[in-house]
Amino acid sequence: MNLFENIKLALASIYANLLRAMLTCSIIAIGIMALVGILTAIDTIKASLSDNFASMGSNTFNVIRKGSGLSGGQRGRRRVIGSPISYLQASDFKEKYAYPASVSISALGSTAASIRYEGIETNPNMTIYGADENYLKVAGYDIAAGRNITAEEATQGRNIAIIGTAILKKLFDGQESKALNKIVNIRGINYTVIGVLKEKGASMTFSGDKMAIIPLMSLRQYFGSQTNSYNISVAVAQSVELPNAMAAAEGTLRRVRGVQLGQPSDFELEKSDGLISLVLDNTNTLRLAAIFIGLVTLFGAAIGLMNIMLVSVTERTREIGICKSLGATRGNILIQFLVEAIVICQIGGLLGVIFGILAGNSVSALVGGAFIIPWNWIALGLALCFIVGLISGLYPAMKAARLDPIEALRHE
Repeated sequence: MNLFENIKLALASIYANLLRAMLTCSIIAIGIMALVGILTAIDTIKASLSDNFASMGSNTFNVIRKGSGLSGGQRGRRRVIGSPISYLQASDFKEKYAYPASVSISALGSTAASIRYEGIETNPNMTIYGADENYLKVAGYDIAAGRNITAEEATQGRNIAIIGTAILKKLFDGQESKALNKIVNIRGINYTVIGVLKEKGASMTFSGDKMAIIPLMSLRQYFGSQTNSYNISVAVAQSVELPNAMAAAEGTLRRVRGVQLGQPSDFELEKSDGLISLVLDNTNTLRLAAIFIGLVTLFGAAIGLMNIMLVSVTERTREIGICKSLGATRGNILIQFLVEAIVICQIGGLLGVIFGILAGNSVSALVGGAFIIPWNWIALGLALCFIVGLISGLYPAMKAARLDPIEALRHE
């Protein structure tokens, strides 16, 4: 018999014992779903984070308070937190930094603010950022309508704001012309909308579309008690300049903060591609954990499948005797049972792949990522199913192949 005929016999045998076969397929499907689902979710999260960091550009780095970044420490966290970078220190750095680059100062005001306009109010999960005139350029944001904050407005603290598209849709029906020059209220303070950001998308729990940017001095005036430390961002013309620019930045801020010669810096410098590398390192660990979980589940499924195949050999002993009496060889019987075990595994694997893709992309939808089809993990899942079917079916198939045809025909 050729392979196609063996597959037809395998499908007929599965149909004859449908409930038993489907239960085994379900166990296999759960293992593959866990494997493909977790790996797909990891890929979507990684892609979302990578896109967010990459939007800042490969020629950008940040100067932040020590211990507040992602790098270093156990599980990505530092135990020692450095002293905050004050507004005066950040301003002094911006003035004294001699390297030819764009320098931006920004600070977080709130991540739980609501914005109102004529009785309409957003959800209380909007982010308020204070920034200077260089922030949009350095952080990778673009203006869809209106204009940017000027240097004078940033230092004088005028009550103006640039809003994201999520705020635009909620308060102004998504129409940019309606938003410009309108007065919105943020925590009891009126701000004139001067610009609307282009749609940015979400990354994990942060969404650039749910952000309002106000002048840095305005943030100091109204959100000063919530601003622990100021962030400094620097963008150079080309990424090859980063090492020199970062060295100059470290030297400048050490002088500004009065760090003595020989003492370690009490602040951190982070590159966007360094953050991406950190994400990749962490996701590699998660991938290994996901593969381990999937393999453990598939190991249980392999035991169940072997048991079912042994039962099938016992039930079909007389059938095997008839086949051998009609000329079937040991090889024919061996291949027939191996193919049956592999077909059961592949059916379970296909179900697991489908549910795994749906589960993984459900996580992607929650974090605002794009729908992906993980071809690599699909291939891995189906390959594992083939191996499981081969291993689980080998012993029962060998047992069936070794049956004596005369004894098999006497079996009741």
